[in-house]
Amino acid sequence: MIEDTLFDTGPPLRAAVEAVLLVADEPVDDVTLAQVLERPRHEVADVLEALADEYSASGRGFDLRPVAGGWRFYTRPECASVVERFVLDGQQAKLTQAALETLAVVAYKQPVSRARISAVRGVNCDGVMRTLTTRGLVEEAGVDHESGATLYRTTSYFLERLGMSSLDDLPPLAPYLPDADGVDDDVDTAAR
Repeated sequence: MIEDTLFDTGPPLRAAVEAVLLVADEPVDDVTLAQVLERPRHEVADVLEALADEYSASGRGFDLRPVAGGWRFYTRPECASVVERFVLDGQQAKLTQAALETLAVVAYKQPVSRARISAVRGVNCDGVMRTLTTRGLVEEAGVDHESGATLYRTTSYFLERLGMSSLDDLPPLAPYLPDADGVDDDVDTAAR
């Protein structure tokens, strides 16, 4: 049985985990929580799982979810419209179609240069990339050794905003691409 108090005089472990997660502005992993709370990692991991199950089962207005390598509170999907009205208060902070397309190219092709993004989209993406970088969705990921171009990737904030744990959670693109057999035939014909 997990002892539920810290240092025999502090708050219960469950309360301490909740308090830290409540003030965190990004997902917090169980290792960090264990260090801060000076408790074994497995105890903290067990508490996180138990809290997540408890919140989900009780139908509260929030969930505790693993995302981007850590844990974070999220509002429940059925509360989205109410939260949206409260947060936005009639203002929309949506990304433009160009920004969404550019973000998709970065997400699926990363690390990728601006030139490659522009080639995929067929238009210059410099302004859109500045916007995505400013919003914290995209960041520099080094330099291409062949061309010297700056490479870009999505950030953990991108994963967090989409509610994903990793890029492996991105949906597959194959169902939306043209038939591979027809593409290969066209390429073979053009090469001859």
